[in-house]
Amino acid sequence: MPSTALTFSSRAEHRAWLASQAALPRGFRVGTTRFDFVPKEAPKPARMTLTLIAPDKPTADFAVMFTNNAFPGAPVIVGRQRLAEPVLGAIIVNNKISNVCAPGGVETAEQVCAETAKLLGLPATAVLPSSTGVIGWTLPAADMIRHLPEAAAALAGGSILPAAEGIVTTDLYPKIRSATVGAGRIVGIAKGAGMIEPNLATMLVYILTDLAVPRDALRAMLSRVTATSFNAISIDSDTSTSDTVALVSSGMVPCEDPAAFEAALALVCRDLAEDVVRNGEGVRHVIRVQIQNAATPTLARALGKAIVNAPLFKCAVAGNDPNVGRLVQAIGKHVGAHAPGTDLSRLRATIGGIEIFSNGVFRLNPEKETALVAHLRGAELYASAPPKDGVFAPPVDFPPHERCVEIGIDVGSGSASATVLGGDLTHEYVSENADYRS
Repeated sequence: MPSTALTFSSRAEHRAWLASQAALPRGFRVGTTRFDFVPKEAPKPARMTLTLIAPDKPTADFAVMFTNNAFPGAPVIVGRQRLAEPVLGAIIVNNKISNVCAPGGVETAEQVCAETAKLLGLPATAVLPSSTGVIGWTLPAADMIRHLPEAAAALAGGSILPAAEGIVTTDLYPKIRSATVGAGRIVGIAKGAGMIEPNLATMLVYILTDLAVPRDALRAMLSRVTATSFNAISIDSDTSTSDTVALVSSGMVPCEDPAAFEAALALVCRDLAEDVVRNGEGVRHVIRVQIQNAATPTLARALGKAIVNAPLFKCAVAGNDPNVGRLVQAIGKHVGAHAPGTDLSRLRATIGGIEIFSNGVFRLNPEKETALVAHLRGAELYASAPPKDGVFAPPVDFPPHERCVEIGIDVGSGSASATVLGGDLTHEYVSENADYRS
């Protein structure tokens, strides 16, 4: 669960809370600009946002994790090369088009980096590109380069909120999380709503800190915290071609307690990861699966993923229907296919703390059925609304609460544990993804 269980009664209240979290760490500026263009592949008007994130001075202390998809976007290809560079001076992000497997994609990404570098007085290799949006389309390089000076001119300290807003695509709202460590600060923003099963989704995450943590330590920490946060969520089991998680330090505040820094970084990442799921395309319930006493950490996490990715169970949750057979079959399916030697005779399963299965049999009665329905309804973010003009649209554009459908699985055959987050499968998800490019 996030560091505090938040509830919001309106978009304005949520927006005010975001603003309260958004103070930039010392030594950073952000700037955005928006412009209209016409995609070459779909000649109708569209709008793109360019977002610049820049330390006041180039820094050697940065870390980046990327997608494991075997068809990575051009920015990921370029970004992997940037990891060997001595310094990072800026991140340039565009939404609307992801620049994946597009003709000349790498050259276009490098061209945008070079023009950004000229504006900021940097070498081109000190600029990290990021793109998100439709896969397969080409970036409007000329339009982007023409509007880059506006993003550079808008660079300002103070708040990261403009950047959090600038990177979104189908997200219902921006995502910001922060933590304080001694005299320093960590602030993170995230974009992601669909094509989310990071193996580091179209997920982009940028985390900034003024605490001085050396490059090697930053990279080791980011790898560790990513494993238990962004790599422990799934909305739809699809791994994006563009996943990027970047961590940058301006080095302006001594870091006296590296362990405290890593703990705070892990908290920011876990909170952002849950925000991504809660803001997932069509998600009306967040599902949190806590696996205990599995034989290995790999099996624990895989079981959690098997549950949150089970279509029939996800549909049951969407309908507030505690069809517990669908939960148990998802466990048995994974174990039968991938860990057939696992002893499930002591497995115990709960939903909302209510025991529904143990020692090989279901433990159900009418009173439990009523309580399970109440638990599912209590975790619902909004009720499904009838389609308007044939299109399903969420009735809220802010997170009303942070409650989850709580699934507990005690495998009873080891000591490993994992927590995995996912979402339900709704009419809204299908409608949004059927019409994504239309």
